[in-house]
Amino acid sequence: MKVGILSFAHVHAEHYAALLEGMPDVEFSGFWDDGPAVQRPVTAAQAFPTPEALLSSGIEAVIICSETSRHLEFVTLAAQAGIHVLCEKPIAIHAHEALAMEKVCREHDVTFMTAFPMRFDVSTGNVRQAVLSGDLGEVLGVNGINHSENPSGHRAWFADPSLSGGGALMDHVVHLADLLRWTFESEVAEVYARVRWTEGSGAGGTQLDTAGLLLLTLENGVQASIDCSWSRPETYPRWGHLKMDVVGEHGFMVVDAFADHLTTYTLSPSQPVQWPGYGTDPNKAMLQSFVDAVRTGAAPSVSWKDGFEALKVVLAAYESDRLGHPVRLN
Repeated sequence: MKVGILSFAHVHAEHYAALLEGMPDVEFSGFWDDGPAVQRPVTAAQAFPTPEALLSSGIEAVIICSETSRHLEFVTLAAQAGIHVLCEKPIAIHAHEALAMEKVCREHDVTFMTAFPMRFDVSTGNVRQAVLSGDLGEVLGVNGINHSENPSGHRAWFADPSLSGGGALMDHVVHLADLLRWTFESEVAEVYARVRWTEGSGAGGTQLDTAGLLLLTLENGVQASIDCSWSRPETYPRWGHLKMDVVGEHGFMVVDAFADHLTTYTLSPSQPVQWPGYGTDPNKAMLQSFVDAVRTGAAPSVSWKDGFEALKVVLAAYESDRLGHPVRLN
């Protein structure tokens, strides 16, 4: 299967390219990118001058890793060309953009999959199985944490709300919101949020959310919290972490998705200690799932709806912080 990448603006794009090149049943045949050359990986794949040229080159599927504000533009181009789509999260800045994506993909009968790799992590799968099997009994509460360094040090657009849609909430909440929906097979009913706004961190001095605390109620009554931030310094040994504690009447389970790591020491003053991970790579499993869905015509394991529902949680969190009270989701 021939697969392309539209834009290397997102920090995950380079890793996706390397994974595609290592998949025996996939040909990473080309990419388009209009950013600085430094953000592009060293690859034998062809660089195309325009998105349209890439989409008409014979590829069957494309991974969209552009700035969030451009997702709708590229999803539309891909769908109209009959190319199946794996779209980075969050899938859009506004709900109406996400709805437009669903419409154009449905009209052109193309697969749309949301890039939520943590669905494919062994630890999150184990927790979901324990919850759905009843091993934990009644779940009394869930605490979720997703912290990282500020990604604008790697890609400046992350700190520009006109391109990213927001800061730490938009970047991090979607992962845990999706894991909660998936783990409990229940939608989020209500969100209450308090947000830390940082002066001057956005483009042109725009305020940007660099931390937040969300309290969520699922439709099945489960209570959960999400602690998200861009609080890790540039010298932190790894990008960040994702954790989730599930407290049940019969047991307590902890997810630390990046706990499997080595500790290495370097002579670099900017990062003297590093924690390289090992074990299975959920991104690889996600890409294989996408390829399998395209090849077989089956519904993707992570759908457009999953991306849309996670986006709704983030938008409700911003609204809750603005209003000062909980917000119900429709």
